[in-house]
Amino acid sequence: MAKGKLIHFAASNAESAQDALDHLTRRYGQVPLESADVIVALGGDGFMLQTLHENAGLPVYGMNRGTIGFMMNDYEPKDLPERLAAAEEALIHPLAMRAETIDGTIHEALAINEVSLLRAGPQAAALQISINGQVRMEELVCDGAILATPAGSTAYNYSAHGPILPIGSQVLALTGIASFRPRRWRGAILPNTAVVRFDVLDPDKRPVMADADSRSVQLVKWVEVRQQPAIAHRILFDPGHGLEERLMREQFE
Repeated sequence: MAKGKLIHFAASNAESAQDALDHLTRRYGQVPLESADVIVALGGDGFMLQTLHENAGLPVYGMNRGTIGFMMNDYEPKDLPERLAAAEEALIHPLAMRAETIDGTIHEALAINEVSLLRAGPQAAALQISINGQVRMEELVCDGAILATPAGSTAYNYSAHGPILPIGSQVLALTGIASFRPRRWRGAILPNTAVVRFDVLDPDKRPVMADADSRSVQLVKWVEVRQQPAIAHRILFDPGHGLEERLMREQFE
């Protein structure tokens, strides 16, 4: 990016983020969002996701003022225009989730990290999984399932023992959560062109909720997920600290 970009600062409600917002706006000024060339997001990964969802198309440079900062740069108030000028850009295409609840309502949401299905009652979920219209698993009995992008592969997906995906790999990770049957199923790696459908078997007895980056839909009957290439989220990183390098480091720590 070139120097002299107009900056809009945004911050989470955390005290450290609000203090940083006050300091940085006094030092560099504050441009209205509609006039900005770049957003500087102050907070953790949750606030970064929120900022990206609300401002698709505008580059976002995050500085960590939260508890988790995988998508954030280190907080450093000085030389910010120079850091923005030198920043490297990563493009992320979100997942589009479409779900029907047991009352027949259709819900839609986008997910930068992952779409997850989670059991919503005392009994395990029972899911049928289809890829591009073909049933690939008749019944997965589990606590849930995750479809993750490369950007989200180190988040919930990784905690569920799913694979870390290189940022430019053009694949998605399908991971089971506490799979009971088939007990040894370790998930699948799918092309990012795949359309993945989850049908909930016996949704009244075994209720399931769906979640797209913390946007939850209760009591779903089915969920269909596909990548949305028409939408591009732009994330800025300091040189040598981009998503590709972070994903590589994560596998050797």
